[in-house]
This record gives sequence, structure tokens and C-alpha cells, in this order.
Amino acid sequence: MKLFQHDHFPHVTGNRVSLRQILDTDLDDLMEISFYDAVQAQTVQQAAEMQAKINQDYLDGNSIHWGIVDHSTNTIVGTCGYYRGLDRGEGELGCVLLSKYYGQGYMTEGMSLAIEFGLNHMGLKRIWAATSQQNGPAIKLLERLNFVKIADTAEDEIEYELRPVINQYHSMK
Repeated sequence: MKLFQHDHFPHVTGNRVSLRQILDTDLDDLMEISFYDAVQAQTVQQAAEMQAKINQDYLDGNSIHWGIVDHSTNTIVGTCGYYRGLDRGEGELGCVLLSKYYGQGYMTEGMSLAIEFGLNHMGLKRIWAATSQQNGPAIKLLERLNFVKIADTAEDEIEYELRPVINQYHSMK
């Protein structure tokens, strides 16, 4: 099942941030948060190889990975996207923020844009997220975005699911 158009990568614009495709020219700035399959890139070359895999995952309809861009500086401050479950009409939402932007509200707006896009443009029926039990900031972010805890996993993670406050995102159209 393909849930979005592949002829152009979706650009999503909000008040303070936008979500856009990550470009090769962004990779130097994203080394701190360049991951694929939980492995961090150690070089720009590795980051480019990982980004190529991420781009192919998008073309295959398996994920969508955005850079979160601050409008005032045109700088990528983090990334977010849907990484699993799209073949079932659902999506695992994940995010990473560059450390110098912690606590400034970027991720709340970026994730809100991703949620709205997932519900209203991709037609997702379920959105969930997982984080480490020790990741207090991620837990607070998910709760602020109306996710509720649904499970503790054996891998020391907590799973969250977006619950019926979904109507707030449908009204963002």
C-alpha cells in the first residue's frame, strides 16, 4: 500500500517551522543526529549512504523522513517522520533534535505538522511512538501532543499512541 505521492516529496509548512526533504548539503549539519537502523553515522560519507537508504525507503512507500527547518534562519534543527507500519495504514512517528535547539519548541511544532500530515494527507488510522523509559523530554513531548502510554516493552522502552484528540488535527486543515 502506498499512502502518499512519490512524484514530489511533500513539503509541509507551519507558523515557525517547515518539514522538507533532507538534501546532501544538509548532511554536515546533521551528523549529530544522522542514524539508520539505530546506527549513527561517523562520517559525512556514511551519513550520505544512510540518507540514500532513507530516500529509497520513501520511494518504496515504507517511510517518510523530513528535516525540520526554522523559518527565521532556514536552518534544519532536527528531523522527524514515519518509519514503520505504513503498509498497514499506520505509522510509527519518530524524531531527533539537534542538542543546541533543545527546549525551544521546535519539535512540538514539527511533530504537530507531521501528525496533521499523517492523518489528513496520508490517511493514517493509527499513529504511535516509542522511546526509552529514561528519555524524560521525549515522554513530555509525546504527552503534550496527546499521546498516551500503551505499553512497557522488554527493551526498556515505552510505547505511546495518539488517542482520539485526533479531531484537533483534522480541524487544522
